[in-house]
Amino acid sequence: MALIVQKYGGTSVGTTERIQNVAERIIQFRDAGHDLVVVVSAMSGETNKLITLAKEISDPPTPREFDVLLSTGEQVTIALLAMALESRGYSARSYTGSQVHILTDSAHNKARILDIDNQYMRTDLDAGRVVIVAGFQGVDAKGNITTLGRGGSDTTAVALAAALKADECQIYTDVDGVYTTDPRIVAEARRLDKITFEEMLELASLGAKVLQIRAVEFASKYNVPLRVLSSFDEPGSQNSTLIAAEEEEDNKMEQALISGIAFNRDEAKLTLQGVPDQPGVAYKILGPVADANIEVDMIIQNMGADNNTTDFTFTVHRNDYPQAKEILNQLVTSLGAKEATFDNKIVKISMVGVGMRSHAGIASEMFQALAEEGINIKMIATSEIKISVVVDEKYLELAVRTLHSQFNLDEEAVS
Repeated sequence: MALIVQKYGGTSVGTTERIQNVAERIIQFRDAGHDLVVVVSAMSGETNKLITLAKEISDPPTPREFDVLLSTGEQVTIALLAMALESRGYSARSYTGSQVHILTDSAHNKARILDIDNQYMRTDLDAGRVVIVAGFQGVDAKGNITTLGRGGSDTTAVALAAALKADECQIYTDVDGVYTTDPRIVAEARRLDKITFEEMLELASLGAKVLQIRAVEFASKYNVPLRVLSSFDEPGSQNSTLIAAEEEEDNKMEQALISGIAFNRDEAKLTLQGVPDQPGVAYKILGPVADANIEVDMIIQNMGADNNTTDFTFTVHRNDYPQAKEILNQLVTSLGAKEATFDNKIVKISMVGVGMRSHAGIASEMFQALAEEGINIKMIATSEIKISVVVDEKYLELAVRTLHSQFNLDEEAVS
């Protein structure tokens, strides 16, 4: 029998009825002989309510007290779930992050896990209890309550699985796995049975929102097999996606050229044209952007119309677009550039697959498929297992559907 860490998100425990359903699911695993550690989020909507309360008192709230407040949401859920199990005759014990001693740094609202004391959990597991832990929170070296940021319960679950050397970490959400792309865009999108950590990290960073990036990074670092399932499927359902190290995959993984297509609607493109081509020009442009705490995604630098100038293009999140635009307008004068141009009606579309390593021609096939649909590519970025393009926002759905069909992602065996 296995030691399994399960995580249930806010929608999975959004009502007392759903908490009762989670209890029944847990009981099935216990009856099968498995040891269970369960991580839960706050009930759906509760964290937002707490944020609203805090801002009615103080905006912005003090970071330390904000964490004290936000951590209470999960405390409600762990107690209710433990009660649900106890009322059914199954021994359970709930713990806050500080009680389990999930040690973090002191970065309030965005803390990182440093260490976990698994002594209490081990004792309870040996006694046959279900251990229920509040996700999203921990405690720093001075005893201050900390939170891990949005989606931090995923990270809590993976970290506990690593500390306990669990056989598997199961993430229960409102979807039954990782799909080749968003089914709302492509009805034929297919659920993947398996995917590598590397591919999942790329997909998560490029717009896929199934798992938190930090959780996947943690799982990859400590080689914790992750499984994504739906808490709304019938217990015992085989619908899921396993995320594991590449060497643990079977030979079919080598045949998959593309595992998935991700997209990001939240991009904006900025270009500084006719900048004097001198050493350090990239720093002179991006330095002020970085000083404004604006993250840059894609970057392209080309020679200008003459050999003495360059055109410099980069993308940022749309939330940062107004501030980045203001900075570039100032740089036109200070750098002696010709002009600055802007475009916040773009999207980034990315294809991801470990099969790219051993197969040539993926990029050219992608570009040809888009060209045949009259879709112009504005920017291109590649890595060993990823190709990203920037296109006009109006072409998003057409481009994703075209590429999904071109690379046969709707077929069970991708070749």
